[in-house]
Formats: sequence, structure tokens, C-alpha cells
Amino acid sequence: MTILTTCLSAIRGWHRPLVANATLMFTLTLVCAVGLFVDDRLLMGESVWVKPMKFGFAMGVYGLTLAWLLSKLNKGRRIGWWLGTVFAIAGLLDVGAVVYAAAHGTVSHFNNNNEPVAQTVRTVFSIGVMPLMLISLVIAVLVLIQRTGDRAMTRALRAGLGLAVASMFVALWLSNSSGAGPRTVTDANGNPVSMTGGHGIGDPDGNGMFLTNWSTTGGDLRVPHFVGMHAIQVLLLITAILGALATSHGWLRDERVRARLVGVAGLGYTGVFASLTWQAKRGMPVTHPDRQTLIAFAGIAVFTLAAAAAVVIAALRRAASPTDREQRKEMSGVAAR
Repeated sequence: MTILTTCLSAIRGWHRPLVANATLMFTLTLVCAVGLFVDDRLLMGESVWVKPMKFGFAMGVYGLTLAWLLSKLNKGRRIGWWLGTVFAIAGLLDVGAVVYAAAHGTVSHFNNNNEPVAQTVRTVFSIGVMPLMLISLVIAVLVLIQRTGDRAMTRALRAGLGLAVASMFVALWLSNSSGAGPRTVTDANGNPVSMTGGHGIGDPDGNGMFLTNWSTTGGDLRVPHFVGMHAIQVLLLITAILGALATSHGWLRDERVRARLVGVAGLGYTGVFASLTWQAKRGMPVTHPDRQTLIAFAGIAVFTLAAAAAVVIAALRRAASPTDREQRKEMSGVAAR
């Protein structure tokens, strides 16, 4: 109970509209999870409720992260509050359109039909999608011009938000350049749906992976989009782990060392994101990387491990040096007094 009270007390200081948005999104996720079992309608080979469930969860996680982040701003807090509020509304519209289409058993994205549901969804997307991209970009700039914690956290936030913005633009770029021609699919009601564009590249409606529905027969823009969107959570987790390890490893107590390790992780993550984008653009499924992709991933792994090892070795040498030990003793004595 004490832990729950502490968490609730901390969340009260976060951006409230985004916290409310995240609460609605997580509730929607649970409702859609129930829908998987009580509604047997299938849309392009999967339950009509899988897509809104995934959108709700992803938006909830990202919104909750932004709610926390905006409470950490020292500069631009007022504009940050308004940006977060608009983001919460736009996110609700965007996910709401996906839910609306699912409830009617039809396709939300790339649906070119002229019937009322498809027209409504397209209208909502035209209103709600662009603000999500622009607001994420402006918040990234706000974080870039100030420190929002120690060096490691600031670096994680900057890299994570930058990758999130990049993932949005990559998804837009890949969807517009996929080369998917007009085609017709069948919705959950047995009605024809005219489609233009697609998530898949090489096979516009390819699918196969469990739950994610990422294509196993062609490239899929959703892969780099997902990886980029959730970079901020991964990098913050790495920051938290390094902070926890610092209590028992003296060489990690220097925030510069932790910041460098987070920077290396950010570079490695960016390399993975770029490689996945390149793989998708060439129409290669994420489950079957070709030789070029494997070489790229191997290069990224070698670079990341070598750079991290260099940072760790340099930190251990500094920690072992007499001068560094004396400085730490002096700092400990000052702190004790």
C-alpha cells in the first residue's frame, strides 16, 4: 500500500491530461483484450480487436512517458503543458478512429472506400496524426536546449525523443514510397474494401508474425516505427540500471561515465533503427534478414561493444588511479562534515 501511495503521489505531479489519456488507453487495451475472446470477427486474418489493442497500449506507454517528461522541464513548462494537452487530444482521436473502424469490422489505415465509416476515419487521421509528429518534434527541441536530470538521463531523453520523431517520419516516408498499388480486400463483414498503400513493402498486405502481424513475406514499415517509438523507454531503462549499479560499483558513480555508456547505447540503437529501416525499404522481412542486413547488424554490435568496453576500461583506470581515490576520499569527507 505504501508503494502504491508513493507512486500515486509522484504521478500527481505529472502532466494530468496525458495521465488521463494513458489511463484511457490502458483501459481500452484491457477492453480490446476481452474482445479477442468474445468477438470472433476476423479482419485480414486476425481479430478485429488486435489492432486497437496494440494502438492503445503503445499510445498509453508513450503518453505516460511524455507526462513524466514534461514535469521535468525547467524551461518552457507552460508551452510544454499546452503541447502535452494537444498531444493527449490528438492521440485520443487517432486511437479512437482505429477503435471506430474495428467496431464496424473494417480497415482503418489505407482504406479508400467512400462509405461513411472510412470517410470518418480518414478525416480524423487527417486532423490527429500530424499534431502527434509536430508536437513530439517540438518537445524534443525543448529537451535538447536544457538538462532534465543528470547527464545520463538528459542524453537518454534526447536520443529517445529524436528516434521517436524519426520513426514517425520514417513510417510516413515508407508508406508513401511502398509502391503498393490499388487492390481490394474483404472486411470482417464480407464487404469489399478498396485499399491504396500499405504497411508492407514488396507485399503490401503481408502478415504472419504472432500478435504484431509484421510481414514475413516482405518489408514492413511498422518494424522500424515500433523500434524508434519505444527507444526512449529502452534508453531510460538502461539509465536506471546504470544508476542502480552505481551504488555498488564505484567507477559508475561518475555521471559522465554513465552518460557515455548511455550515449553508446543510443548510437547502437540508432544503428539498429537505421538498419531495420533499410531492410524494410528493400522489401526484406524482419524474420528473414539477408546477408547485407546481417553484416550491418554485426557491424553495429561490434561497434557498440567496442565503444562500451573502451568507456568501461577508461573508467576503471581512473577509479584505480591514486589521484582519483584521493579526490573521492576528499569528497566523502566533505559530505560527511
